[in-house]
Amino acid sequence: MRVRVVDLGLVDPVRSQTVYHAVGYAFRAETPPTILLVSTLRPYVSIGFHQDAEREVDLEYCRQEGLPVIRREVGGGAVYLDANQVFTQWIFPRELVPARLEERFAWYVRPLVETYRQWGIDATWRPINDIHVRGRKIGGTGAASIGEAEILVGSLMLDFDTQRMARVLKVASEKMRDKVFQSLEEYMTTMRRELGTLPERDAVVGTYLECCSVALGAELEFGRLTPEEEATARELDERFASPEWLYQKGGLRESGIKIHADVRLHEAALKVPGGLIRVIVRTRSGRIDDVSLSGDFTLLPAFGLAAIEQAVRGLAIRREELAARVREVYRAFGLQSPGVTADDFATAIVRAIEPGV
Repeated sequence: MRVRVVDLGLVDPVRSQTVYHAVGYAFRAETPPTILLVSTLRPYVSIGFHQDAEREVDLEYCRQEGLPVIRREVGGGAVYLDANQVFTQWIFPRELVPARLEERFAWYVRPLVETYRQWGIDATWRPINDIHVRGRKIGGTGAASIGEAEILVGSLMLDFDTQRMARVLKVASEKMRDKVFQSLEEYMTTMRRELGTLPERDAVVGTYLECCSVALGAELEFGRLTPEEEATARELDERFASPEWLYQKGGLRESGIKIHADVRLHEAALKVPGGLIRVIVRTRSGRIDDVSLSGDFTLLPAFGLAAIEQAVRGLAIRREELAARVREVYRAFGLQSPGVTADDFATAIVRAIEPGV
């Protein structure tokens, strides 16, 4: 099998997204399996196909900072992108791609994982579509069917600006934003972080292509986009840059902010007779990893709030179990909170994670 490789280097933000769509839409029986490599010339924010831009991204901040916001046709969440990621986009004929989604991601991430390992980074595939290094995410992947092609997308994470990522997201409070940044720092990593230095793009790409050749059992041939693919990309550039495309309404919003496959951040407020309880919860693998409680209620003694936070860490997201644990804290420390009960704290925590409760 021969595979075409097109390395576009640095391109405008919108083209870094439209190019793989274009190859997909222009795909024909004679089109070779294609690996696209591309990085963005300027920073931007990409949102998933099913997302609502106004609910997910701080659009006013992005306007002030000159950050384009671009909707892609592949699912997933909002992400800040810059020149320190190399996007690896596979556009293959349907018959060459594993039918089951999990097998498809395993097939696609193999050369990504091997690239990191060749650079001395202990990367592993975290099903279904993440790559981890000792529990920290170093990349995610996405999939789509476009035209006659199956498409898989991901990146080589040379570096990542966690502070800017936390800033572009739309959150209800600055405290929540601080938690997003803290969680990204704790649960994400990059080649720069692992190696202590920023690797050169071309060197990493060279390793990646060698790993692709081995994983696919294919001969790689450098090529260019066809005139039809270029023309399709230009048409898509205009559509993807249009307000109509950006502001179309997405589907149901998934609860919380995804840090990686196992970790999400949630926020909620609960009005009770004694005031307002505010809660920020970080969950990991279905359990409470961290929690921050605040509000305009009265609770004595003052250390009681920290005691509740500590007591619920590690618990499953079950209201009765949480309420029972908080009641134990009330009894142990003689907590007093006029108009606010132990059950109220449990309800606030569960409601952050399951808004309909």
